Amino acid sequence: MKNQTIHSQKGFALLFAVLVASVLLSIGMSIFNLTVKELLLSSSGRESQFSFYAADTGAECAMYWDFKGLYIFATSTDNRVPSPSTPDCIGQNININPTVTIDPVSPNASSASTKFELIIPNTQGENSCATVTISKSFNALTQIMSTVVDSRGYNTCITTDPNRTERALRVSY
Repeated sequence: MKNQTIHSQKGFALLFAVLVASVLLSIGMSIFNLTVKELLLSSSGRESQFSFYAADTGAECAMYWDFKGLYIFATSTDNRVPSPSTPDCIGQNININPTVTIDPVSPNASSASTKFELIIPNTQGENSCATVTISKSFNALTQIMSTVVDSRGYNTCITTDPNRTERALRVSY
């Protein structure tokens, strides 16, 4: 009888070892899966931050030239040439493309928009980009000029990159 009991316990030890190995492997795979997801989330947050900083740089550049320079951006009330012929931000000249439109619904209100793009170098060796649109509208009845700066920042200038993120800022005054 003793001999029969020993033989039945040998199979149990192998089954128990396989069971413990399976539990440890599943715990290890769960930790690995969680780590990979955390790394992807962290990378996404970093790229989003680059996009936000690019948008902020574009908005700050537009507001700087709007407050400092005279007639930098087009208004609906005049078509003056910008005071410095080539305003610059972060060491690069910005090309200003103004368009003036008159609102067909309200002829007393007209607006003008100016658009420019910036390429912003970052510490990773890649460039971030910003597309900035400055809209100025004048209401002849109230005699009030309002300005809206829309700045869209991108973590990369490559438009086909599947990891490209966009963040936007809007400033109104």
